[in-house]
Amino acid sequence: MKFKVATKNADETMQFAEKFATLLTSPCVIALDGDLSAGKTTFAKGFAKGLGIEKMITSPTFTILNEYDFQNKNDIKKLYHFDMYRLENEDDAFALGLEEYFDLKKLNGFVLVEWADRIKNILPEKYIIVNFSKISDNERSILISGN
Repeated sequence: MKFKVATKNADETMQFAEKFATLLTSPCVIALDGDLSAGKTTFAKGFAKGLGIEKMITSPTFTILNEYDFQNKNDIKKLYHFDMYRLENEDDAFALGLEEYFDLKKLNGFVLVEWADRIKNILPEKYIIVNFSKISDNERSILISGN
């Protein structure tokens, strides 16, 4: 799987992410990569909306992880939203026990990981990569691929 989308503004990025969320099944880990202010948190907001999460979604830059519950048919699932920006390396993630969240056999929901390139060796064997590039102040190029 590999495809590219261009969005003209933050609203379009959120709308794309909202629709994208409805196409996926859990368990699923999604790595969000791109420069600072490239649209990772905006995408996370739209993705959460697509899952039916109505809470305000914020970047977990200082907390590293925000958790949200959502209803999927008759089952309560989780969205784990990580921001690895403050981590120096994978050792920091291991010290915090974060590797447990990436076990697809135990995961009941979705994991979104901002700055996922900092913890590549902790990610599961199979995950989705969403890479953001700035085209202009508002426009983004979003490349979706799997590994």
